[in-house]
Amino acid sequence: MSLDRMLKRIARFTRMPAPEMLALAYAGFILAGTLLLMTPWATTRPISWMDAIFTSTSAVTVTGLAVLDTGTDLTFFGQCVVLVLIQLGGLGLMTFAVLLLAALGVSVGLPQRVVLREELGQSSLHDLMRLASLVFRVALVCEAGGVLILSVPFIRDYGVAEGLWAALFHTVSAFNNAGFSLWSDSLMRYVDDPLVILPISALFIVGGIGFIVIGDLWEHRKWRPLSLHSKLMLVGTLGLILWGWVSIAVLEWHNPRTLGDLSFGGKILGSFFQGVSPRTAGFNSVDIGGLHDSTSLIVILLMLVGGGSTSTAGGIKVTSFFVLLLTIVAFFRRRTNLRIYNRSIGFESVFRVMALTAVSMLIVLSGIFIVSISHDGEIFDLIFEVASAFGTTGLSRGSTGELDTTGRIVLILIMFIGRVGPLTLGFLLATRMVPRVRYPEAQVFLG
Repeated sequence: MSLDRMLKRIARFTRMPAPEMLALAYAGFILAGTLLLMTPWATTRPISWMDAIFTSTSAVTVTGLAVLDTGTDLTFFGQCVVLVLIQLGGLGLMTFAVLLLAALGVSVGLPQRVVLREELGQSSLHDLMRLASLVFRVALVCEAGGVLILSVPFIRDYGVAEGLWAALFHTVSAFNNAGFSLWSDSLMRYVDDPLVILPISALFIVGGIGFIVIGDLWEHRKWRPLSLHSKLMLVGTLGLILWGWVSIAVLEWHNPRTLGDLSFGGKILGSFFQGVSPRTAGFNSVDIGGLHDSTSLIVILLMLVGGGSTSTAGGIKVTSFFVLLLTIVAFFRRRTNLRIYNRSIGFESVFRVMALTAVSMLIVLSGIFIVSISHDGEIFDLIFEVASAFGTTGLSRGSTGELDTTGRIVLILIMFIGRVGPLTLGFLLATRMVPRVRYPEAQVFLG
């Protein structure tokens, strides 16, 4: 291929729409991760291409669903590959790329800034470099602190070398809301150990709350001047944490398969962790397969809601969920506008939330339908797996490893859509077309 033709192809690539470039970048890293995991020094036993693709996709989309045992099926090199994929996928590929170009003194052009805007969920190009730098600095501080704290219990239990590696791996996995663990029982062995449960909880809560909110809190440090987005995220996150914590504690308190045999403190700690983890963190300190169906339904709802915008979390996002609730309240109160904290929310935001919710539910239902055709299993377990894939959570009731090729392909696509799809949908919703012809209104009877 001549140099001129290559330059023309590169120029054509840079003119691609931002969401397409972003999706292509994520797909490229999934492919690279797959090839690395297929090398003989990445695994302790031969694995199939499907296992490698599934693991790579789960890592890049920071989901955590696994068909391989990370601690036993992967070598140290394979675990390092997964760790790098989690870090890149969690903080954002374009964030790393833009910061690297800036560090090398390379000018960051408009096409790169547009893609970065889509990845960070922003509506303008203003202060993008500052936000990208904030993402990197927050991640560095939080992960350094996480390794320092978690190294104490892990070195105590596994020695210096293995303990430090476990601290690093679980810190990165927790902050990026990935849910990958070096142990087959995830964190069940530490269900009543606050030295492990509380730091990991803090990591994925901070990682899932959103970097915009963290920056807002750092800048103002008072409630009143915070943006409406930050206020909704903080109140919504606190509300969902309390709801999940109390609900799981009440429903599972006497269940011998989960909390029943623990001490009072262990039950409190176990219910707290399992109440906050479903919002895309993916770790479990109790047996997920042992949860009552009523508890599993709550977990499914928490997985679908997810975390915050411009965070490492997935789902339809907390702010979207609360705008949806405000819309319902406004409808029944016959209000023509949405208002909260002395601010109003425009109808354009409402339309976006409605479209995002409808498309998300359509994707989840379609995934459940296809997986149920290819796999003759318990339907509730399949619903749980698909919701976990879309919310990029990683919790499982044990059906992931039992799925056939079709089922795994469906989950791979849903994990990819759950991570990249909302960005593309947001771009399409932000691209408005002014109609040239206006038609008269007509009444449609609803309900």
